[in-house]
Amino acid sequence: MSENALSRAAQSPRPGCDAQVLFNSVVERIYLADRFHDLLPDIETSLLHLLRAERLTVYQRLRADQVIVSKFKSGDEIKEIRVPLSPTSIAGYVALNQVPVLIRDVYDADELQQIHPALRFNMAFDQRTGFRSRSMVVVPIIHKGVGLGVVQLLNCKAGASFTEVDLRNASKLATILGQKFSSEFQGTNGPFEHLVLKDRISRDRLEQFCRRAVEEGVDVCTLLISEAGLRPDEVGHSLERFYQVPFHAHDPNLTPALDLVRHVSVDYLRNQNWIPLSGNADEVVILIDNPSDMQRITEIQKIVRADRYVFRIGLPADIQRYLGQDLRAKDEADISDLVVRLEEEGGACDLTEDVDDTLSENTATVIQLVNKLILEAYRQNASDIHIEPEKGAAPALVRYRVDGLCRPTLRIPASHVRAVIARIKVMSGLDISERRKPQDGKCLVRLVDTPLELRVVTMPTVNGESAVLRLLAASRALPLDKLALSPRTMDRTTELIARPHGIFLVVGPTGSGKTTTLHAVLGHINNSDRKIWTAEDPVEITQPGLQQLQVQPKIGVTFASALRSFLRADPDVIMIGEMRDAETAQAGVEASLTGHLVFSTLHTNSAPETLVRLLDLGIDPISFSDALLGVLAQRLLRTLCEKCKVPYTPSSEELEAMVHHYGEKYAEELGLPTNPPSLYRSAGCSACGNSGYKGRMGIHELLVGTPEIRAMLASKAGATELRRQAMAQGMRTLMQDGIQKVLRGWSDFDQVRRIAV
Repeated sequence: MSENALSRAAQSPRPGCDAQVLFNSVVERIYLADRFHDLLPDIETSLLHLLRAERLTVYQRLRADQVIVSKFKSGDEIKEIRVPLSPTSIAGYVALNQVPVLIRDVYDADELQQIHPALRFNMAFDQRTGFRSRSMVVVPIIHKGVGLGVVQLLNCKAGASFTEVDLRNASKLATILGQKFSSEFQGTNGPFEHLVLKDRISRDRLEQFCRRAVEEGVDVCTLLISEAGLRPDEVGHSLERFYQVPFHAHDPNLTPALDLVRHVSVDYLRNQNWIPLSGNADEVVILIDNPSDMQRITEIQKIVRADRYVFRIGLPADIQRYLGQDLRAKDEADISDLVVRLEEEGGACDLTEDVDDTLSENTATVIQLVNKLILEAYRQNASDIHIEPEKGAAPALVRYRVDGLCRPTLRIPASHVRAVIARIKVMSGLDISERRKPQDGKCLVRLVDTPLELRVVTMPTVNGESAVLRLLAASRALPLDKLALSPRTMDRTTELIARPHGIFLVVGPTGSGKTTTLHAVLGHINNSDRKIWTAEDPVEITQPGLQQLQVQPKIGVTFASALRSFLRADPDVIMIGEMRDAETAQAGVEASLTGHLVFSTLHTNSAPETLVRLLDLGIDPISFSDALLGVLAQRLLRTLCEKCKVPYTPSSEELEAMVHHYGEKYAEELGLPTNPPSLYRSAGCSACGNSGYKGRMGIHELLVGTPEIRAMLASKAGATELRRQAMAQGMRTLMQDGIQKVLRGWSDFDQVRRIAV
């Protein structure tokens, strides 16, 4: 058949004309045309016939303006209909969410609201022309997962409403148009295809980086920039060519509109890799690393309410920089040099109330000093930074808490203490003018490519405001076998957490590693067969496969309310960050009795005391005894520095003290030889800050919910009776576990007595 014959067939469909032949001819013309919108007037009649529609509108997505556009001829003039990506219009909703819709009656507001609460039908055309719109089919035009436009059918000619068959036919046309539009837009077949086409990287090497990204849990963009030598703008424009969304490079002078997402945590935005750059209730601009991820697009609409959404694509590293503060200062001056510079800038200290008013939190040296304080704390593996003002003109003391103990680091001139505190407040979003009340906040900073969350507390004292910064480095879960559990405790723990339901508790004081242990446990049982929900405050460790919720009491999201909501989400495993009250404890017990495996923590001193504490909260002893799997109590024991620890032979008095604390009854378990064994003591070197200790490890006691323990629990036995029974059945105390680790040369007896008595 000639091209003219094809044209006539497409333009003048005869009654009874074979639909497949007509469809094939239309498809061929689409592929042969230079531009689809130039061809559309010639094939529109054929498409209406094939799709059984009275009207047809085809929208194309514009890369620069982030709208969909339909062009039509009015006289000699080409006009456009522009529709923003918005949940308020039908075409805009489909373009935004890339989901097809079939609407029986566009005038039925209830039907529209079942699709989306904000969805409306624009009646202006009907009111202006007298035309009556009825049924509608709207499908997205997608190629390689990238949305490129929308096909809209109006009023079925074969009945009162379109059917699923019409929806499928429209989707077939949309698939063809997706290939055509991608070609017209000079789109690529992958996010980094443009780099290959431009000979910036070979296809084989690109595939190697993609595999490494999956194996190492990093993004491909970072590898391409850091190891393949590609510029960020090259990678960004390759993403733009594929996703058909404008690339936005990082702008250090731009302040993101975080006020639009104040009700969600920075952790959530960091994990989801998106951020609002600007906007209001009318229109919001979102920076995201994958604008074709419909799950995230749907979540964005729930979190950020707006009439119109405009997307920009950004590199993951750039998005993270917007979400925090990059601490890689250009001036790499030593921290002591910065203090000297502050003293030179501050001059003599006048002891008046307004001594610091002339100093700014934006002073370059102050900014560098705060950055270096955080950097140095991170390098020393500190958990906290304490800034403590002294009386009068004395400089403020800065101490790092390393391995559980505070270590003096430096002193800040009194003339600059207030400016340093103000800088910390600015970073944390606190009120710098309020110095009379305690304040708490948080901020996210970046150390090279490591995100680090800081929890900040400021406290007014008689000497001025002090500040404590807790460093919460985003980290992965440790393997269970890296927790230093004794072989017996390890075996019993893995047995208990393999149960399908029940409650397992990890207990200890603040900072004893309970969260680390729980995440190691979750990582051990985390597989594709199990749905795991966690509620935490804060979310410090993230794991693939876990659904993790940040508790926010200010808006009513508490541990108890989260637990109730989790039960409606059909989980297999639930982790509640802490059982702080009777409501949460009772809900956890009930959840474990209804077929869920529940994990949680408590601030108690030992495993037997935990059971008594929960009963004191008022939970039902019978239910709790039925639910109990086990309680793991733990402490963190400072370990000797491997580079400087010194072997020695303990005295008989020291060995007798160890045996006494271990228990004469169980002394044979120590396996002490006839001759005194070699132990180790601390010495001190530069690697450990001359402390003799570097790092910490766990000591544990595991109480298993045996039938005997459960019976005693149901009868409200005391902690002493529970401890006696548990030890008879194999439990070993924190003290006993610590002594075992001393005999292995990992620590010394003084450290065990300090934390386990």
